[in-house]
Amino acid sequence: MTFNALRPVASKILEPMAVGIAKTGISPNTISIISLLFAALAGILYYKSAFNPFLVLVAGLLVALNSLLDAMDGLVARYLNASSARGDFLDHVIDRYSDVFIICGIFFGGYVDWQIGVITIVGVLLTSYLGTQAQALHLGRYYGGIIGRADRLVLIMLSSVIYYFYQAEVLGFSSLGWMILIIGVGSHITAFQRIAHIWKQLE
Repeated sequence: MTFNALRPVASKILEPMAVGIAKTGISPNTISIISLLFAALAGILYYKSAFNPFLVLVAGLLVALNSLLDAMDGLVARYLNASSARGDFLDHVIDRYSDVFIICGIFFGGYVDWQIGVITIVGVLLTSYLGTQAQALHLGRYYGGIIGRADRLVLIMLSSVIYYFYQAEVLGFSSLGWMILIIGVGSHITAFQRIAHIWKQLE
């Protein structure tokens, strides 16, 4: 939620880049698909890194590119006046697959026990589901809670950079392990926050 609040500022910064991309003729849906490819590659690198700091750093860069393009597709669609229900649907589907690729790549790579990884990915998917469920109930898309997608991506990128410079474990976890744990706990808290908000709105 913290970084999502900066979305308007980020959009203004990225608008000139979005205009340039739009003029090349690349469609918003193509940008979304490319962002998914970056997420898939990031997940593969995390999984294959075998505690290789350089691969972790490259994976973190791919997550950054995924994040950039995820923001860019909507801006390009608005510039081209091409926003559509299909585009919005595709964007949400790709975001969920991207989350799965990235987070599962990390815990399949052995940075946390698989039980923690499963709890985390369930929390992430529930959080996202509740945001769109609010929209389905005609309450508007809801981004509230302590950890949204933007926060998750920033935590993943930051922990990847930290891991590149410092691989030692602290209290049993490396920076990547702690990041998965924090996202897992934060996502479930966020899910309950969204449940409470939606329930209250339905009164």
